[in-house]
Amino acid sequence: MSSVLYDTPGPKARARNVVYTVVFLVLMALAGWWVIGTLADKKQLDADKWTPFLTGEVWTTFLLPGLGETLKAGLIAMVIALPLGALFGIGRLSDHAWVRVPVGTVVEFFRAIPVLILMVFGSALFVRFTDIDSEVRPLYACITGLVLYNASVIAEIVRAGILSLPKGQGEAAKALGMRKSQIMTYVLIPQAVTAMLPALISQLVVILKDTAIAGAILGFAELLSTSRQISANYSNTIPTLIVIGLLYVALNFALTGFASWLEGRLRRAKKGGGGNAAAVSAATVPGGDGAVAGAPLIPAQGDGADAVAKE
Repeated sequence: MSSVLYDTPGPKARARNVVYTVVFLVLMALAGWWVIGTLADKKQLDADKWTPFLTGEVWTTFLLPGLGETLKAGLIAMVIALPLGALFGIGRLSDHAWVRVPVGTVVEFFRAIPVLILMVFGSALFVRFTDIDSEVRPLYACITGLVLYNASVIAEIVRAGILSLPKGQGEAAKALGMRKSQIMTYVLIPQAVTAMLPALISQLVVILKDTAIAGAILGFAELLSTSRQISANYSNTIPTLIVIGLLYVALNFALTGFASWLEGRLRRAKKGGGGNAAAVSAATVPGGDGAVAGAPLIPAQGDGADAVAKE
């Protein structure tokens, strides 16, 4: 079956693909064997290095509190960055220059600055202009940096998702008498969410992982920072980092799994809903300009009306 991106591989191409796959798997196996052998030579696979993770003390004293701080910072940043980024993205599409230009400047500015610098400056601002306790100041600085950077990135995701929709969607809704705010709220954004979801979830994963930056720079007691305390107590740096890495993998896998489930649910709901999105939305928009259920917006006469209705 051909694709717009590539032709269907023939017998020789399929044979080459099989050879490449086998070679890659062999190389991966050799690399894994070398890593395991090196760890064994350095005594990093000895039982005494891994035994602490089988007891509850390491988990209750270090890992679970660090995991809780990571989730707290990540979730708060997500809750703030998502709606803020959506507002910025919609603002960049505004017809009014006094809205579009300032919002675009803010988005481009914070998107160009590394999140590390934003966290450091946020911490300095909290020290100078607020009386926030020093124990929670790293959390505030971490959330501030994550929100400013990721809201700007999410704004671009939202803008690109809305612009990816066919122009006919907005034009059809406008022909039904809907205002631009109603078109955006009831027609464009609901359809763009499905297209934006993979990129949005990838950005949420970035938010969760970037909490480790605050742990390294600001002393925030998140998950990765606990590795120093665990390795200092048990002299097992490599096993500690491996366990923490697996915890990050589990968190992000759960997040992406939830996103995949949600995306599939949205796609099934869209297929099962049927009908033109603009027409359905117009019939349910409260206070729309003529877009009231039961009000004939297009004269029902002639072949032209039938054609419009079919579209």
